[in-house]
Amino acid sequence: MLDIAPPPAKPATRRARAVLLSPWSRLGLLAALLTGSAIAVWLWQPQRLLTHGGWPELSGGTAVVLFTAAYGVGTAALVPRPLLNLAAGALFGIQYGLATAIGGTVIGAGIAFGLGRLLGQDALRPLLRGRWLLAADRQLSHHGFRSMLAIRLFPGVPFAAANYCAAVSRMSWPSFLLATGVGSVPNTAAYVVAGSRATTPTSPVFLLALAFITVPAVVGALVAWRKRGRIRPVRPVRPVEDTAADEMAPRGRQAAPRG
Repeated sequence: MLDIAPPPAKPATRRARAVLLSPWSRLGLLAALLTGSAIAVWLWQPQRLLTHGGWPELSGGTAVVLFTAAYGVGTAALVPRPLLNLAAGALFGIQYGLATAIGGTVIGAGIAFGLGRLLGQDALRPLLRGRWLLAADRQLSHHGFRSMLAIRLFPGVPFAAANYCAAVSRMSWPSFLLATGVGSVPNTAAYVVAGSRATTPTSPVFLLALAFITVPAVVGALVAWRKRGRIRPVRPVRPVEDTAADEMAPRGRQAAPRG
């Protein structure tokens, strides 16, 4: 049998495909997804998970796996992580609650990172101008694990914003996921412990967990305020042809100025 090549796409079809797959169309899709997620969370009010139950009556490994998956999807859908951490502690205790919370954190961060890289990176990277944005992008791209670990450990940094900012940079997947898992442990553990002792709010364990949540946030805010404006500006890179011209110029005489 002879292989028959498919007919070439019509110009109108090619233009429509190019528009739908363009960076700005994908960015618009990402914005629509995030807006829809925020509206759904606002209407659903996930605090019912704690106040009225709402979690299926499951036990053992099945409940742990399902809650971890639900945690990851919920985090990517902009459900507040502190609420999910408290729920993990209340439902599973400290040990399994921390495991589900960290697992769900990594899953949710990975979903957001993938969406941001697929739908937003191509449109947003050309907009990285100015010393602040360029310095932040350089730090995230060249020192991915160290930078993301500091962001996760530093209290007060919005989780979703950090995910999408990292996606716009050139940070690698392993650096992002590993730093997220390691750096999220201290703050997540404090919320899980508080959730596991929510029925006894006057117990020393609950008060200690509450202090661990509050004090680092206050200290972090003070450090951020004192360190404001200290990011090194990015020096403009000289074109290659200018550098070559200076090297070829005779000694004792500068290269002719550019008009």
